[in-house]
Amino acid sequence: MKSRLLRLSNRSILAFIFFFSMSTTCLYFIYVAPGIANTYFFMVQAQGIMLRDNVRTIGQMIRLYTNKNSTANGTDYPDGSNSSEYLVQPTTYLPENFTYAQNLPCPERLPSMNGPMEVNMTEIPMDEMEHKFSKFYDIDFGGYWKPKDCRAHWKVAILIPFRNRHEHLPILFQHLIPMLQSQRLQFAFYVVEQSGSQPFNRAMLFNVGFLEAMKDLDWDCLIFHDVDHIPENNRNYYGCGQMPRHFAAKLDKYMYILPYSEFFGGVSGLTVEQFRKVNGFSNAFWGWGGEDDDLWNRVHYAGLNVTRPDGEIGKYKSIPHHHRGEVQFLGR
Repeated sequence: MKSRLLRLSNRSILAFIFFFSMSTTCLYFIYVAPGIANTYFFMVQAQGIMLRDNVRTIGQMIRLYTNKNSTANGTDYPDGSNSSEYLVQPTTYLPENFTYAQNLPCPERLPSMNGPMEVNMTEIPMDEMEHKFSKFYDIDFGGYWKPKDCRAHWKVAILIPFRNRHEHLPILFQHLIPMLQSQRLQFAFYVVEQSGSQPFNRAMLFNVGFLEAMKDLDWDCLIFHDVDHIPENNRNYYGCGQMPRHFAAKLDKYMYILPYSEFFGGVSGLTVEQFRKVNGFSNAFWGWGGEDDDLWNRVHYAGLNVTRPDGEIGKYKSIPHHHRGEVQFLGR
């Protein structure tokens, strides 16, 4: 009798361990799978877009070749369009011997903006990074800097929503600070951290950051910057313009292809006037995604359009990170 009870007890324990292991495994996959699935979804989608664009390019080349000698408009483009869809228009940057003037605005195309940057994802301690930039890059407390050899064309507040990404912040700063200095922008960083265990509300953090930043200085340009987006080209000018700007047009995890035409995520910029005109971000988006598509709609409802960098200038690398347990809102 005792041995039979012992056998039943052992079986019960084994059964409990088995079902507990199965349930925890299932919960783990439910928690992790959405972020992984979204990544693979965009990879497949990007491959399809690349194939479509390649076919379109081949078709354009055939049309250009067959029409080159027969067009009556004297151009290499059908119907005299000379469209930038076919050829990226060149941009001129100032020569190396350009002389700055302290009483004049800094130009937007400087010789120090020489294009592609080397991206290094190696983790660096925050205190080491702070020491490096305060000593060698003249960065003031709070990540504040302004040029001394000319008058900054834009006063830029960079707002970074943050939670549990302590290893990402130094990587972002070590790339962004030299880039912004090469562009001769007056800037400061505002890292807006969400506490607690509620779902992340990126949009609300941006709104809070805006209100706090405007207490410090009369900023005229706002950059809304994800902590894991690293720019690859210092000609991606972080000033604002007559229209809102989507800086992160080509992200490596999307194979450098825009996921959809209304995509407004990663890094975007608006003037203070534009941000007030669209009434900021919506505070209603808890979790990952959706707030950028909503901002796109707000921008267009306000009669504004979104601009993007030309060619390869808008390329970014993304620090690997899974949005575990959160399904991305695709906005379509």
